[in-house]
Amino acid sequence: MKYIVLLGDGMSDEPLDQLGGKTPLQAARTPNMDFMAQNGLLGLARTVPEGLPPGSDVANLSVFGYDPRTCYTGRSPLEAASIGVDLGPADVAFRLNFVTLSPEGGRVFMKDFSAGHISTAEGRELIEALRVHLEDSEFQFFPGVGYRHLMVWRNGRDTMKAVPPHDITGKNVIGYLPSGEGSDRVINLMNSAQMILHNHPLNRKREADDNLPANSIWLWGHGRAPRINPFRERYGLTGAVISAVDLVKGIGIYAGLDIIPVEGATGYIDTNYRGKAEAALEALKTRDYVYLHVEAPDEASHSGRLDHKLQAIEDFDEKVVGTVLDGIKPFGDYRILCMPDHPTPVSIMTHTSDPVPFIIYGGAGLDGNGGVAYDEESAKGSGWFVPEGFRLLSMMMGRTPTGA
Repeated sequence: MKYIVLLGDGMSDEPLDQLGGKTPLQAARTPNMDFMAQNGLLGLARTVPEGLPPGSDVANLSVFGYDPRTCYTGRSPLEAASIGVDLGPADVAFRLNFVTLSPEGGRVFMKDFSAGHISTAEGRELIEALRVHLEDSEFQFFPGVGYRHLMVWRNGRDTMKAVPPHDITGKNVIGYLPSGEGSDRVINLMNSAQMILHNHPLNRKREADDNLPANSIWLWGHGRAPRINPFRERYGLTGAVISAVDLVKGIGIYAGLDIIPVEGATGYIDTNYRGKAEAALEALKTRDYVYLHVEAPDEASHSGRLDHKLQAIEDFDEKVVGTVLDGIKPFGDYRILCMPDHPTPVSIMTHTSDPVPFIIYGGAGLDGNGGVAYDEESAKGSGWFVPEGFRLLSMMMGRTPTGA
């Protein structure tokens, strides 16, 4: 039996007036996901346990089959693993976003959490500048992808509160700065970075080209290295991960799964959807399980772009789901789990912890429930609800995992 997870990050949403009271999943053209819903098991699952933040870190751990309540320590340690940064037991990793802040009337607003989706090459150039001026034995900087990078505080503090920048788009940042033990050091680092970035030639060029400058860093998502039981020990399967996002790749690395790069995988609406699907099918020839993650719907929601979200959902359905459905048949026995990790409503441009719709499709012995379509309302009316989302994977596989 072959198993594949098709995850459209943040696809789930809320009814919108612009769509006549429909959600983006209801309004988008999704014949392939609708087909699986009509011929498989459709339901709702809660991927964010009560009391935990509704981040992609928590939610993706659940979809990977791990209980976040037992292994979640923060987002950034997972991203550190993806870019090859080793964390000692006393080290604390922070996500470093390049952002655009806008001063207005004596206040400072979060204009863009991604600095206009700055390119990877530009981000690496700015990280190098931070290294030259700010790095020491305590604070170290590491390049990532696009606007997403990493800072490690050796022997650092991890009990402070820090807010994701995509949660405060358009808001005055003063009330959302890091707080708690060690926050003064982190805020000082952010302020020092602003002076370096303000005078950097790259930002002057971006402004001259009518692009947003990366005029600040924002540090958040901190934590120490987690302990995650290897996937092969837990499920007895070999597997791989395909994603453009360091967070998801980091979960895969901690789980002992292979990470498969795909040329043109960007994490946004221009990503190589079909290339990811084709790589997943190729990976299944030598492995039991593949986790295929697409970030585009989530990024569109964080930017408040309904048009981009609809496009991302339709591209995911056609180029990922459709390609997999066509190409997986020669494997004979297979199961597909298709779902988002969490909702990301366009109207609020951030995540919520509401349950998300899922489909389990394919394979002998699966009792479907004949859903009407793949969307939030149809899933709610299906009668299937999984209160602990981390159990979905074992449901799909029909096996009981071992370990935590």
